[in-house]
Amino acid sequence: MSALASPAGLKGVLRPVDAAAALAAGFRAAGNEVRELPVADGGTGTAEVLALALGGEWHDTAVADPLGRPVTASWLLLPDGTAVVESAEAVGLALLGPDELDPLRTSSRGLGELIVTALAARPAALLVCLGDSATVDGGAGALELLDRFDLPVRVACDVRNPLLGERGAARTFGPQKGATAEQVEALEARIAARIDLRPVAGLPGAGAAGGLGAALSSLGAELVEGGRLVLELVRFRQHAREAELVVTGEGTIDASTRDGKAPWAVLQACAAADVRCAVFGGRVLEPLPDVELYELSGDPRRARQDLFELGNRLAGELAR
Repeated sequence: MSALASPAGLKGVLRPVDAAAALAAGFRAAGNEVRELPVADGGTGTAEVLALALGGEWHDTAVADPLGRPVTASWLLLPDGTAVVESAEAVGLALLGPDELDPLRTSSRGLGELIVTALAARPAALLVCLGDSATVDGGAGALELLDRFDLPVRVACDVRNPLLGERGAARTFGPQKGATAEQVEALEARIAARIDLRPVAGLPGAGAAGGLGAALSSLGAELVEGGRLVLELVRFRQHAREAELVVTGEGTIDASTRDGKAPWAVLQACAAADVRCAVFGGRVLEPLPDVELYELSGDPRRARQDLFELGNRLAGELAR
């Protein structure tokens, strides 16, 4: 019996590769064959997921964090010559303390610095992964350093949200990054005044990472659904067809899960391949219809153990 451990990350708790390792350990403890193939959609750990599946060479560089302080960020050069950078590495929410969240002050300039460093290595292409940022500046900071791309650039967006409106960068994600109701409207007005972003404001993914999707698109980059792109790059369907069971999931299952997140992309791919797929959530706020769904304890301190136990339980079911 074989299984495929393909979770996304549990935001702020476990990165995708760590979640896959915990799940796989549970399967192996029950004597089951399992392959670790974690997934991502542009958020924290996307480059690690690609490195695990494809290999590559890591590079470190000093950039500015969301508040302008120096921080070391990593980027990945894939074997095919594609440079992979993550917004979370340079301007991620995890780089700030709870009392430092202030999207009126935070800047995406550090991502611009990271991109400039990666481009200096003269890659064949660039993949920018957007998700888990602390910024809602419409990419203004990054655009201080970027004015055009001379190579193919794809942007892996972890959401499909447009730039403005009720589903836009400020109103949907501003509160998650510390904005009050008044600050949300100030951020919305600030971004709406950006003439350079108006032609791309309605694109799916334009609102990703506080509007970085729109900013990079304005320079000619292609916005793509991160979950589907990562599955394509790691050859997910090929591996899923060889498995009897695929296990995926994330920290919270809610309405956003179906809006471009990696576990939803896994579910769709498994359905197309007629492979059983089990989904977990650390918390389940909105059940997914007609899905084999498991809710974990929701306790971050138990996350690894929860995943080990789920893997062990599912392995026992496969063995029967």
